Amino acid sequence: MHPIEMEMTMTNLSMKTMMAALLAGSLAMTAGGFAYAKPNGGSFDPARFQQRIEKRVDRALNGTDATADQKKQIADILSSSFKDAKPLRDQRLENRKAMQEALQAPTLDLDKIEAIRAEQMKIADESSKRFTKALTDAGNVLTPQQRQAFFKNWNNHDHERHHGKRG
Repeated sequence: MHPIEMEMTMTNLSMKTMMAALLAGSLAMTAGGFAYAKPNGGSFDPARFQQRIEKRVDRALNGTDATADQKKQIADILSSSFKDAKPLRDQRLENRKAMQEALQAPTLDLDKIEAIRAEQMKIADESSKRFTKALTDAGNVLTPQQRQAFFKNWNNHDHERHHGKRG
């Protein structure tokens, strides 16, 4: 294989790997990352964020016998996990910018691109672990029936939000 063809093949593989890493990172942060996104430059409002979490938990537990105390515990667990994940989100955004720069450079540095991709996977894994812990902690607050309803409704909300069926 010609060196240019080999470099293009490596670039295509790196690009596919990078896209998989970006997707994994995005999925790990979907539930809470939107709370920190302020495209208009506005500041983060912790009270408003807590209200959004409480509303989402209340909606997910609608129709169950979950108590106000259970709902508050779950909202606090999830809110804490989202706050804990903010530095990871910031790192992910920095890495995304670094990946863009590396891929647009006059010469592709495959080692640098791979290092950025590996870092993205590490961040995605840390984010996933933190959020999974929060979900299991939240699940432990609920009875099995409440937990089933919570996760079914939580996932339905995500599906509706991503497919424009807000109600």
